[in-house]
Amino acid sequence: MADDAAHADVLNSTAQGQLKSIIERIERLEVEKAEISEQIKEVYNEAKGNGFDVKILRKVVRILKQDRAKRQEEDAILDLYLSAVGAI
Repeated sequence: MADDAAHADVLNSTAQGQLKSIIERIERLEVEKAEISEQIKEVYNEAKGNGFDVKILRKVVRILKQDRAKRQEEDAILDLYLSAVGAI
């Protein structure tokens, strides 16, 4: 317990307040992140219930996050590799 008090003295009261504030904000954001993750899961379950392929939906979302030029470059390289191994 004495070590805790000694460590607390290392930071001045302003720094301690800032640190507490930062930690509280992170904790709130972590709760929000968990709630949002649950909502996303529910949307995917809804899509699955409506007959959509969730695995493909996840790919579509991932692809749409990418920069268009980067995606086109990756697609071109993928086509080149597939062609090289006789897959297309």
